[in-house]
Amino acid sequence: MLRAYALVEAGAPMVSVVRSVPDPAPGEVQVEVAGCGLCHTDVGFACEGVRTRHGLPLILGHEISGVVRRAGPAFRHLEGRGVVVPAVINCGACEDCLAGHPMICKRQVMPGNDRDGGFASEVVVPARGVSVLPPAAADPDASLPGRGGPTLRHFAVVADAVSTAYQAVKRAGVGPDSVVVVVGLGGVGGYAAQIATAMGALVVGMDPSGPRREMGETLGLRHCWEPGDATPRELRDRVHQLALSMGRPVSRWSILECSGTASGQRTAYAMLVSGATLMVVGYTRERIALRLSNLMAFEARALGTWGCDPALFGEVLSLVLEGRIDIVTPTELRPLETIASAFDDLQHHAAHRRIVLVP
Repeated sequence: MLRAYALVEAGAPMVSVVRSVPDPAPGEVQVEVAGCGLCHTDVGFACEGVRTRHGLPLILGHEISGVVRRAGPAFRHLEGRGVVVPAVINCGACEDCLAGHPMICKRQVMPGNDRDGGFASEVVVPARGVSVLPPAAADPDASLPGRGGPTLRHFAVVADAVSTAYQAVKRAGVGPDSVVVVVGLGGVGGYAAQIATAMGALVVGMDPSGPRREMGETLGLRHCWEPGDATPRELRDRVHQLALSMGRPVSRWSILECSGTASGQRTAYAMLVSGATLMVVGYTRERIALRLSNLMAFEARALGTWGCDPALFGEVLSLVLEGRIDIVTPTELRPLETIASAFDDLQHHAAHRRIVLVP
């Protein structure tokens, strides 16, 4: 049997449920959940009217790590191994996947959206793309290589927050000589700043939250700014002066919008310089007014990024296991039974670390 919390009605508290564990199909694995991260996307589904693709009732949760207990015939070698389940799993066989565009796959599966997810003791997911961790991860409480000795439970954040940030940084073309502006230092933004810093870039993080800026500084981000009353143009000029003083380019910046707020999106767009790349990572239902001609005038580009290609997870896990990304300090483990208060804390900005719910 599995124990879980299901969203039965949007806007209503989640309900504790006990169900039989479904048998994995030939291309699936049954994962005993070690931890499942709580994301603003979950809050959107539960509290803010964002519709799930699968009808309710539905078990939410798409940021999953755990141990494979049963698998289809072709994936028996995964049984007993600690794994990270990508938040978005493409099919690998459709026209878009074969053309090199896996994240627009029409048959993609997102746990907690297309099917039951990880706010449960067990979850059944597609085996394709599941990323295997070192053998020690078979014990969810064992310390693995990396900064702070992460456990399998901490690796839940790799399923979305870390990997989504990695794909955004990679697609923006960030390298050792880059100037990177990260707007919003929450879950994904904080990791984007860490990853870009690890790649040698000059990184400026902007966030109105003092605890988030303090966390950025704790993780080695030297330039954590409070936007305050400064206009976006004034902020851009500050980045310009910093880049000049450090011998970095004053063009071709990478701007990562990770706040998922209208004000953050306006600030990020105002950061455009010649040849800039704007990566839209955060999500908001709010609308903003922009002058698209700025893209032409600056010969800049704006891109959206959705999740992370499962093919990139090996690179992401290597960065964590090598100690170049800290997934322990920014993470808070909480019992799954506290899910109601965890959602409340995230919705009201009272959570300053990524919450991982532990069955």
